[in-house]
Amino acid sequence: MSDYLPSLSALRAFEAAARHLSMTLAAKELNVTPGAVSLQIRDLEASLGVKLFERKTRALALTVEGADYFSTLRAAFRLVREATAAITARGRGTVLNVTCTAGFATYWLVPRLGRFEAMHPEIDVRISASHRVLDFQRDGIDLAIRHGLGGYDGLISERLVDDELVPVCTPKLAAELGSNPSPGALAGFQLIHDVYRHDWQLWLEAAGATGVDPSRGPIFMHGNGAYDAMKAGLGFALMRRSFLERDLKEGAVITPFPLGIASRLAFHLVYPGPALERPAAAAFRRWLLTEAQA
Repeated sequence: MSDYLPSLSALRAFEAAARHLSMTLAAKELNVTPGAVSLQIRDLEASLGVKLFERKTRALALTVEGADYFSTLRAAFRLVREATAAITARGRGTVLNVTCTAGFATYWLVPRLGRFEAMHPEIDVRISASHRVLDFQRDGIDLAIRHGLGGYDGLISERLVDDELVPVCTPKLAAELGSNPSPGALAGFQLIHDVYRHDWQLWLEAAGATGVDPSRGPIFMHGNGAYDAMKAGLGFALMRRSFLERDLKEGAVITPFPLGIASRLAFHLVYPGPALERPAAAAFRRWLLTEAQA
């Protein structure tokens, strides 16, 4: 593959002429003469060894090769414009890129985010909700919220939200349990698991429940799936207490057993040291820590 690249001015001239199908309109857009546009395109055709336009009386049409080239260039110029707009906005400190798991975004961050936006309407927070660990520099990430023990080489890590798992169910299932149920009553209901299947066994042991099989019930690879199945009335799920604020307040779910089991794992705010030199990142960090303490 050749490393040759035509001049940017020639490519801009061709892209504008192909978009307008007019040398005159392209020249007006680029603030040059039609003759200059035509010369740039002829030089481009000569360097590529390909005819890009069919020149007819009072008409301009792309050749097959020209149409293919224009399609690719149009996409490339769009990407350049988008990248330029993004980095310009970042330079002004108005865009903040945050990554976290989908569950944390759905159940903890998004329900609270309006409070930050009210405080800082000038900051555009962009959330990448994914279980994939992104790279700060390569992916343009400012701050990350990661689930684990909190040790990340070369990065600062601040504990945000502890893991405390409690059983939850719909109000209908809670009514079927009756008042002041014993943990052993779960033997008559389906247990819903996420990928950490052993959690139910740990909770049942801590609660002193007998006669309940912790291995039965469907498994969902992510907590969102288990929670959605619980809200559909399929059974009981173990959920992080910190994720329940909105649904508990709205009465969408019930925690019939007050006991929770703690974990060494937690959600941590993670970032490289220089990240807080950006005022937007520093403001978001302060707000996150305040929300987590509350």
